[in-house]
Amino acid sequence: MLEQSLDYNDYAYALVHLFETNSQYYNFYKNLTECSDVPVLLDNSIFELKKAFEPNAYAQWVDRLKPNYYIVPDVLEDCAGTIESWNSWMTHQTDQTSTLGDGALKIGVVQGKDWNDLVKCYRHMSEHADYVAVSFDYKFYEHIGIESTTSASGVLQRWCSGRQRFIRQLIDEGIWRWDKPHHLLGCSLAREFRWYVDNDVYNIKSCDTSNPIVAAIKGYRYNEEFGLDHKPSTLLADLIDHDMTDDQIEDLYYNTNMFKRILRR
Repeated sequence: MLEQSLDYNDYAYALVHLFETNSQYYNFYKNLTECSDVPVLLDNSIFELKKAFEPNAYAQWVDRLKPNYYIVPDVLEDCAGTIESWNSWMTHQTDQTSTLGDGALKIGVVQGKDWNDLVKCYRHMSEHADYVAVSFDYKFYEHIGIESTTSASGVLQRWCSGRQRFIRQLIDEGIWRWDKPHHLLGCSLAREFRWYVDNDVYNIKSCDTSNPIVAAIKGYRYNEEFGLDHKPSTLLADLIDHDMTDDQIEDLYYNTNMFKRILRR
């Protein structure tokens, strides 16, 4: 589905750990950076590996691929570790004779365990990164998120509303950087994203999610107003060799269209 994915994706999202075992996967993205105007974003695979891809090896892949954007190695829910990782990455790169990635924009991920941690990391990334990324599943959201009477599970609802409330509080307290582009990493429930559109949080420029795709593979169709009330737990990266049936492909196009409708696209 790599070639077909260009029909429904607005940009190409690559997971670095798959480069090592799947040359076809790497070559697809390399061809895009060399022969097309499709933007390519390279992820350090922390969600799949539970820790960021080894930095030196990651730097080599960034230099080979030359993506338009890449996510600097971070540490899950660790503010100090993520800032240290960012500073180490930047120090290492200034020691190099060439610019890593040939001008690729660097995405800094906000990480932390509580409000103070997350704000500290957000301030650092919004000051130093070209692009700021906010994840969907901080434990913090489970404390501030709100559950409704819908049939969606409690944790999915808290993640969904928790990121909304976190971003709204950053805006309300004057911390949110309107002059910086933002990226939303992953999703729990697709309905979350309409709030940013309806509230004109205009500098959220991109998001990534495999939710509509995995749902199609599992035989689930989106509701045009909110998507799903549950979340298939399988990682798309684990389905890299899956052979899509005609029905699954039909559901895939349907779900991605409904996802964009939720965004009022």
